[in-house]
Amino acid sequence: MAIVQKEKLTRDLSISLLIYSLPVVAIFLYFKLTNGVVSESHLTLPSFLEFAKPVFENIRTWGLTVFMLVLGVIEFTAGLYDDEWTGEERKIDIVCFLAPKLLLPPVIAFFSLTALPYLLPNLANSLSWVPFWGGFFLIAIADDLTQYWYHRLHHQVPFLWRFHRTHHSAPYMGMAMASRQNFIYTVFFSQIYLTATLTYLGLGLPALFVLVIKSFITLGAHSSIAWDKPFYKYKVLHPIAWVLERLISTPATHHAHHADTSGDGVGHFKGNFGNMFFIWDVIFGTGLITRKFPESYGTKSYKQEEWYAQFLWPIFKSKKEGSSLADGVLSFPLKAKPVENVVESAEPTPVLEQV
Repeated sequence: MAIVQKEKLTRDLSISLLIYSLPVVAIFLYFKLTNGVVSESHLTLPSFLEFAKPVFENIRTWGLTVFMLVLGVIEFTAGLYDDEWTGEERKIDIVCFLAPKLLLPPVIAFFSLTALPYLLPNLANSLSWVPFWGGFFLIAIADDLTQYWYHRLHHQVPFLWRFHRTHHSAPYMGMAMASRQNFIYTVFFSQIYLTATLTYLGLGLPALFVLVIKSFITLGAHSSIAWDKPFYKYKVLHPIAWVLERLISTPATHHAHHADTSGDGVGHFKGNFGNMFFIWDVIFGTGLITRKFPESYGTKSYKQEEWYAQFLWPIFKSKKEGSSLADGVLSFPLKAKPVENVVESAEPTPVLEQV
């Protein structure tokens, strides 16, 4: 089994390297076919997109936050959270929503203004000659494929799972839990630094457009408002649904990822890792499309741990008995638990031994 998994991992990584290279090859061929003539720079938008620049800039600075708050209010008004957003759930969601807005700006500013000029001296705006479409294609793939692997590894490596577990502990879906993450998972969010690097190299405008489009897709996939249901309900829309659910993350596919079981044929927490693009799951065979929604969410071993344990583990530990975030639990598995023929819960299979 381990050999098969290793071979699959090697194959998937090889395919990923090929995918990463596609925009680079496309840009190279473009300039070969145009005899190296730079007809446009990504520093200036194509004329048909100029009107959208102010909109995207405002959405990036404050629009996305307002969008989340408005959608969250709609969800609460519609009663889509039932009575589950109480106690520790409310605390952890609010802290995880506000903290990154205070923590990340100085970290990203230091990385962009101090670390990158030191690591990549004299390379600022060195890719400013790349056409807008080329920069958009490059960043969209580099950003989202990197996040696919970051997300996938946090599910498949028991040590890393502890840093992502907070996101899956919520027994509901919606704007309230969309930002729910352990602070280490957030600070080391790999594609943040990749995108910052590409922006430093001169791909700022494509990065802006990718960020905004991706944010709407991922927020829509987490929302408790199932905007994709009409595409499944009406036969005339089925062809659109077929393409849509294989290209981007939708509520149905992402809700399945947050299910508390994979034994019902709908939940698929061991796959559906895509954030903006679901096509990565299609390519790597980690996707499940059912057009159905799980009956329940979260993890069956959830102990409703304290907000500080979920957000700040391993700095602060949980006082809940039996919690994998409690003091005395090792950060890596010592042995694997035999797999029994039972309904699987949304936890990695290795058991974490206690000291």
